[in-house]
Amino acid sequence: MADILGSNWPLMLLFAAAVAMAGGVVKGVVGFAMPMVLISGLSSIAPPDVALAGVILPTLLSNGWQGLRQGLGAALGSLGRFRIFLIAGLIFMLASAQLVAVMSHSVMLLIIGVPIVIYAAFSLAGRPLRLPPRPGWRIEAGIGAVAGFFGGISGVWGPPTVAMLTALQTEKTEQMRVQGVIYGLGAVALLGAHVGSGVLNAATLPLSLALCLPALAGMWLGLRIQDRIDQRMFRQLTLAVLVIAGLNLVRRGLLAL
Repeated sequence: MADILGSNWPLMLLFAAAVAMAGGVVKGVVGFAMPMVLISGLSSIAPPDVALAGVILPTLLSNGWQGLRQGLGAALGSLGRFRIFLIAGLIFMLASAQLVAVMSHSVMLLIIGVPIVIYAAFSLAGRPLRLPPRPGWRIEAGIGAVAGFFGGISGVWGPPTVAMLTALQTEKTEQMRVQGVIYGLGAVALLGAHVGSGVLNAATLPLSLALCLPALAGMWLGLRIQDRIDQRMFRQLTLAVLVIAGLNLVRRGLLAL
C-alpha cells in the first residue's frame, strides 16, 4: 500500500475509506454519483490511475446490490421495460464514441455538463421537463439515444441517464433498480477493460478491495435513508446531486481548456 499511497499510507487509507463511505451514502440515497465522489477524493491523494483502480470494485459490488435488491426477477423485469431505452443508448454510445478522436476532452465535458445543470436547476426551480411514464417506443428510443450519445463522447452516462429517468417520472424503487442494472453492466465492462489495461493490478487491487467495505457500509446507510423518504423528496435530492455532478463536469471542462 505504501507504494501507491506513500509513506503515510495508513492515514491516507483512512481518508480514502471515509471518502468511499460518503460516496456510498450518496449512492444509497439517490442511486448514482459514487464514482464521482470517489474519483474526486482519491485523486487528491493518489495518481489518476490509482484513483480509478480504487473505484472499480466498490462500484461493481454496489451496483450489483442496487440492481438485485428486489431480486433477479425484478431486475430482469426492469431490463425488459427499458429495453428500447437501453438498446438505443448502446447503439448511440458506440456511434458517438467515434467522435472522441476528433473532439477535445474539455468540449465533451462541457457538452454534457451544461445541459445537465440547466435541466436540474430548472426542475428544482419548479419548471421540470416531464414526460409520460409510458411515452411510447419512439420517445423512449429518442431519450436512450440522447443518453447514449452523451455517454459515448464523455464516458459519463450516469447524469444523463438519471435526468432521463427523472423526466419519465420513474418511481423511486424502479429508478434505483434500473440505475443499478445499467451501471452494473457498465461496471463489469470497466473491470474487464482495466484488468486488461493494467490499471487494476497486484499493486492497486488491495486498495480497491479495502474500499469495498466502507463503500457498502455507506450505501447501507444511504438505502435506509432512501427507504424512508417519499417520491417528492427522492426527486429533489436526485436533482440536487445532478446539479453538483453537472457543475463538477463543467469545472473539469473549463480546467481542461
